[in-house]
Amino acid sequence: MNKSELIEVAAKEAAISKAAAEKALSSMIGAVVKAVSKGDTVTLVGFGTFKSSKRAARTGVNPKTGEKLKIAATTVPRFTAGAAFKAAVAGKKLAKKK
Repeated sequence: MNKSELIEVAAKEAAISKAAAEKALSSMIGAVVKAVSKGDTVTLVGFGTFKSSKRAARTGVNPKTGEKLKIAATTVPRFTAGAAFKAAVAGKKLAKKK
């Protein structure tokens, strides 16, 4: 599923126009990107958590030449799926909390 297909589904499910669904999706994605780029964590209960993570510098190998090269340290985005999302993908029912 690509972005335009997701917009179509969201518009149909929420009974809104495609333009409104696209605007909502774009603003949500923008808010997540902005928060994670500032170092904040975004948690959507049942879906997952977006956060930034530091990746240490390391030595890599060019597979074509075998030459060693240095890979610089960087900050990367991470996504961890929530329990309900994992259960849905696995085809299992999530146990209800008492």
